[in-house]
Amino acid sequence: MPRTEELETSRIIEFQVPLPVDVDAFQVGHRYTVAEVSKQETGGGEGVEIVVNEPAEANLSAAKPEQKCQYTHKVIYLKTKVPAFIQVLAPSGSLEVHEKCWNAHPDIGTLYSNPYMKDAFFIKITTVNKPGNADIENVHNLTGQRLAKRELDKIDIVNDSIDPADYKEEYDPKKYDHGALNENWQESSPTMMTSYKLVQVKFKWFGLQTKVEDVIIRGIRRLLVNFFRQLYCTQHTWRSLTMSDIRALEVQVKTELDETRDEGEVQGMVEE
Repeated sequence: MPRTEELETSRIIEFQVPLPVDVDAFQVGHRYTVAEVSKQETGGGEGVEIVVNEPAEANLSAAKPEQKCQYTHKVIYLKTKVPAFIQVLAPSGSLEVHEKCWNAHPDIGTLYSNPYMKDAFFIKITTVNKPGNADIENVHNLTGQRLAKRELDKIDIVNDSIDPADYKEEYDPKKYDHGALNENWQESSPTMMTSYKLVQVKFKWFGLQTKVEDVIIRGIRRLLVNFFRQLYCTQHTWRSLTMSDIRALEVQVKTELDETRDEGEVQGMVEE
């Protein structure tokens, strides 16, 4: 995976997502939820194609040696999922994003690119999952201009507002039958971890850079809020699963995505 200092970036945002889950259990919950969300976002000719899902090695940062990881390469077909002004400007066939992910739990590196825009566009997300409630000041060890440039955004899966189009009662932590959370959950939860996600964004297109980068960052935040609410509210399903179960599920989901991607209507999140 390209190292942080090798990438010229316009925006750097660190999303901090506290969760009432332990880090070890999170590994299963995270991969389970990724698989489920992939299905929910696929249909009508858009969504996720899993190209590769295999064990590998990855250097997730300049400071870390090679780590064993699960490497995935996915293609995300967007078309109508992006705002209308992008649909109008984008050439035919250009609205697809390649996601390459190196999951070396508790560290994860993800790189998004677009074949049409080449070096003018990327999103890099470096994730560190640690015990505690967002209490590490600089978990990604940023220095100099990158540290000064970093924006912080702490996500609250219970109290943050939800787009009405995204709301599902079954994924509302305040109504979760197996452990509902109240508005003071961060003070009362006995187990806490935080997923620290350092997001670096570059979109170089004269006249559109700031507008599109804002859309990207807003979309990432929306996705993270929905994703982690769903992860928490499906614990009764994934808590008993093993990593062998997860790998079998991922194989099954790849088949399902290939069979359903071109069927029915567009599913999941759409950016207005």
